[in-house]
Amino acid sequence: MQMPGMSEWLIILLVVVLLFGGKKIPELMRGLGKGVREFKNASNETDEVKKEINEVASDINKNSSSKDQPKQ
Repeated sequence: MQMPGMSEWLIILLVVVLLFGGKKIPELMRGLGKGVREFKNASNETDEVKKEINEVASDINKNSSSKDQPKQ
C-alpha cells in the first residue's frame, strides 16, 4: 500500500477542517500530543520494570549458584 500523495493529504486536511472546524483542531492536536506522551511514559515504565525483573533474576541466580557449590 502506498503513502498518500500531496493532493490526497490536502483533501484529508480539508475534510478534517470541514468536520471539526478551525477552532477544534488545536484542541484535537493537544489531545493527540497528550496521548502520545502518555504512551511514551508507559513504554519507559515498562522498560524500567523489565530491568528490575532482570536484576532480581540475576541476583536469585547468583544466590542459588553459590548455595549449590559444595563447601570445602
